[in-house]
Amino acid sequence: MTTTRDYGNELDALQTQMNQLGQLVQQLLKRDAQESPPPMTHTQETFASAELGRLFYSGQYRGENASYRWELQDKQVSQLLQLDGDKSAKVLVALAHKQRLDILRLVLQEPLNGPELVERLNMGTTGQLYHHMKALVGADLLVQEERGGTYAIPGHRVLPLLLLLAATSDLMDTTDYIAMTEVRTNAPAYLGGADDVYNPHLLLWAVVENSLLEHQHGTCTETSLILHEDGSITVSDNGRGIPVDALPGVELPRVQSVLTDMSHLRGSAQFFAPGSEKGISMPVVNALSSKLAVTIKRDGCIFQQHYKHGIPQSVVQTVGVTKETGTSVTFLPDRDIFHQPFDFSLIQKESDELALNYPNLTIRVWSDSSV
Repeated sequence: MTTTRDYGNELDALQTQMNQLGQLVQQLLKRDAQESPPPMTHTQETFASAELGRLFYSGQYRGENASYRWELQDKQVSQLLQLDGDKSAKVLVALAHKQRLDILRLVLQEPLNGPELVERLNMGTTGQLYHHMKALVGADLLVQEERGGTYAIPGHRVLPLLLLLAATSDLMDTTDYIAMTEVRTNAPAYLGGADDVYNPHLLLWAVVENSLLEHQHGTCTETSLILHEDGSITVSDNGRGIPVDALPGVELPRVQSVLTDMSHLRGSAQFFAPGSEKGISMPVVNALSSKLAVTIKRDGCIFQQHYKHGIPQSVVQTVGVTKETGTSVTFLPDRDIFHQPFDFSLIQKESDELALNYPNLTIRVWSDSSV
């Protein structure tokens, strides 16, 4: 006997259930809004000045080979901030070892045995891997199915590791800012000379060096140097414009990497001051400037970003449209480091000498004040 389904009644019943669910969600949201204060953002108040409160989190991980679910966790922030410092440091140091971190990242993707890990990590033998694996297994961060079998992450460790990687991603740029702070405390290595006689023009020629590279590449024919009334200076060219998109696998836009990454001089020239140990790159200029603004023209748009002592004060913003290309950098040398202002006549003289060396590059120098 064939039974005919009444789809109309079924849809009506389903709609009723959805309406009831919607009402329940609205009631919960209304109750939470009445009982809880509005969420605080970092633009309203820093974490240190906020009430510590509690941290609630839960999560679910699904992979091809396994899935895990964690019930809601409740942690008092005050307790987290009172964790044993020595033990906390040991955990972070253990995970900060590059090869151990690489092992965990690989095994998070799929279970692997020793020879497979050796091959993925480009190691010579499994012996080089053994002491790392022994430490991770002993710390309950890895488990091995059987002797010679594959390694995997214990289910209860997956979420903490993923959260740690997520937090690391959010804090990744702090390594650049720490490096730039060290530039400020070790200025002689970059500027040469003695304290309180640092030459601000060294920063200027380091920025100009990038325009010269664009010219040598055949993509820049004009460069302008503009001295401003507040003591800042602008270097503007009609080159390709620093790229603003992110590199594969990197969240930061390339222009921010060019201006903050001390470890890789992506697209940045180096200018060596007399008596210096290290070259002055764009991140060094940024670090030694009380403020810096970069304006980029490319891909039909005008992009802009602002910095203070090398730390971004904004994201890369689209501020207009254009058919032109080029990069403009305006910076004010930090007066706590550079006690002398820019000298317009000296800038003009040096620019004239550059023009002789680069006859196909038009170099303009002017002041928008009475300096």
